[in-house]
Amino acid sequence: MAAEPFKAQVSAEDIADLRERLARTRWPEAEPVADWSQGLPLAYAQELCRSWAEDYDFGFADRLNAFPQFRQTVDGLGIHFLHVRSPEPGAFPLVVTHGWPGSVLEFLEVLGPLTDPRAHGGDPADAFHVVAPSLPGYGFSDKPASTGWGVERTARAWDELMVSLGYERYGAQGGDWGSAVSGALGEVAAERVAGVHVNMAAAPMGQFEDPTPEERAALEAAKEFGRTGRGYSGQQATRPQTLGYGLTDSPAGQAAWIAEKFWAWTDNNGHPEDALTRRQILDAISIYWFTASATSSARLYWESYGSGFRDKVTAPSGISLFPKEITRPSRREAELRFTDLRWFEELPHGGHFAALEEPATLVEQVRGFFRLVR
Repeated sequence: MAAEPFKAQVSAEDIADLRERLARTRWPEAEPVADWSQGLPLAYAQELCRSWAEDYDFGFADRLNAFPQFRQTVDGLGIHFLHVRSPEPGAFPLVVTHGWPGSVLEFLEVLGPLTDPRAHGGDPADAFHVVAPSLPGYGFSDKPASTGWGVERTARAWDELMVSLGYERYGAQGGDWGSAVSGALGEVAAERVAGVHVNMAAAPMGQFEDPTPEERAALEAAKEFGRTGRGYSGQQATRPQTLGYGLTDSPAGQAAWIAEKFWAWTDNNGHPEDALTRRQILDAISIYWFTASATSSARLYWESYGSGFRDKVTAPSGISLFPKEITRPSRREAELRFTDLRWFEELPHGGHFAALEEPATLVEQVRGFFRLVR
């Protein structure tokens, strides 16, 4: 089916319902620690929710609507996507994929520089036509009503979408689940995918008998993340339905579930708003709340957690590692999974949400890698 233009909307009734629910929140007692080690502190959770109800402009839909959006049925599922064509005739097609707890909102700052570098002080030879789909069950894409929508099926759907848009050769970029989908795209559509660039590179670590100090430090950080940071993924990968009742009913619960990750996974000085604006945080939370996608987004973990990041990536690949990323393999560790690694750079600033935290740096990294393969 052909793509149909789409506009995001949030009704006044839904905003009023949110405010009413926030006003009736039954809060837990404060944490008995002086840091974030038990999760989002009560004082910040209350302030964030107060700001959501009283200060926030609920403008995330308008911010999306500033760019061309569409919905198209792909493999039986309605997929929402941004499609921003470059004014440059030689632009290269690129599909960019978000992860959890992200959405296509995180790409809004990079769309202009990627599609129109001439207008942003860049080289027009680096221009891209950008397609940014919302993952199945995320944002304004449909929620799958049956199982099977894991990483590989999503990658096949992305390839079908790109071909339907007239792109017979293209690149793939992503972080978090987007890195898994992008890597899988290079396998399921090897004849069309010119290259894969990721800003989260899952790869075997601790495999060498002569680890460098950097490899030892990264492995220890990964073990600490496994000890203290994987609770969310264990729940989403095993009982997403159970989790969804609380998050779909309580905006305070949904806000805390996501905001804690903006503390844990960004390059900050102890507070998430060191790295992101409050509006960015509330935009991210709002798209999950107003589309009621807490449960459907978590199901991707049930479908693919672990397996989606283990398969070899044989396409020409590029990796940009930011210092507060969840996992930070060395180049030789990354090459155990990315077998044709042509770009590997470690950046001085930034974390898991590269497009939000360091948009200019990510743009330069994407441009640099795709100059090698476009």
